[in-house]
Amino acid sequence: MTILTVNRESWPIRGNFRISRGSKSAAEVVVAQIAHEGVMGRGECVPYTRFGETINGVIEQLDGLKSRVAQGLGRDQLQSLLPAGAARNAIDCAMWDLEAKLTGVPVWRRAGLPSPMPATTAFTISLDTPAQMARNAASASTNHPLLKVKLGGDSDMERLKAIRQAAPDVRLIVDANEAWTVEHLSEFGPYFAELGVELIEQPLPAGEDHKLTDVDCPVPLCADESCHDTASLQSITGLYRFVNLKLDKTGGLTEALFMVQACQKANLGIMIGCMIATSLAMAPATLLNSFASYVDLDGPLLLERDRNSGLAYTNSNISPATADLWG
Repeated sequence: MTILTVNRESWPIRGNFRISRGSKSAAEVVVAQIAHEGVMGRGECVPYTRFGETINGVIEQLDGLKSRVAQGLGRDQLQSLLPAGAARNAIDCAMWDLEAKLTGVPVWRRAGLPSPMPATTAFTISLDTPAQMARNAASASTNHPLLKVKLGGDSDMERLKAIRQAAPDVRLIVDANEAWTVEHLSEFGPYFAELGVELIEQPLPAGEDHKLTDVDCPVPLCADESCHDTASLQSITGLYRFVNLKLDKTGGLTEALFMVQACQKANLGIMIGCMIATSLAMAPATLLNSFASYVDLDGPLLLERDRNSGLAYTNSNISPATADLWG
């Protein structure tokens, strides 16, 4: 018999994590576990209120599939039963994990992916005052060569100037999390290019992407909130040069694999991203690192503690997941 269990977990964040939409002190995650003949597969997701998701709502979605799972629900059927999002991510990744453990064939091989290799992740600098962000960047730059800077509006010029002065040699990407206007982008773009910023993530609110046609930004733009799955790629093609691919948006590894193919076909660069979560949520995403120009899987580095058998991070270098963790 195949049994699905669903649990809520809370993982304290080191300090306080703040972006343009607010702050939080803990990562609230949902874990799906599928047991079959004494073998268990696991998947973890982060419900995101920005997309109308809640912990209770995701748990309800997953609980509603328990009888279907017991009857042998597969990944292909799952794609039409749940929409792209956190709930489908958790159970899809649990299914991949279970399949690997039952067969002894790792997920990367079953999916026809390259053998997992170490990768370098960006490290996030949370939104704060220019002076505090500069101090945080200077401290982080000693061990993390690529920083992802959270921004939030009118003071962002001062923030970036202070960060660059404090960490002159570090690579920089920035994430506005929908907080800018077209005027912000027009003003900041040229200056950020001078400061060596490599990528600007989601400058405008999702739904206002058409306004990018009027902006000639010298720094490449990356879609995040504006692009979730293959169905939403068409609306952003030609407006962005990169897409932030997160399993909590795609609804799991299965759709993410289709996303990689679609991005390559559309000549869109890929960032592999994450929500703040444990190594269990990062592990499936690491299988896609070889397709990415940027890897942003630092979620566990922002937590007070991680799972047992979690991913091995040496500063910003991520080693492939062990079978004890996932896949």
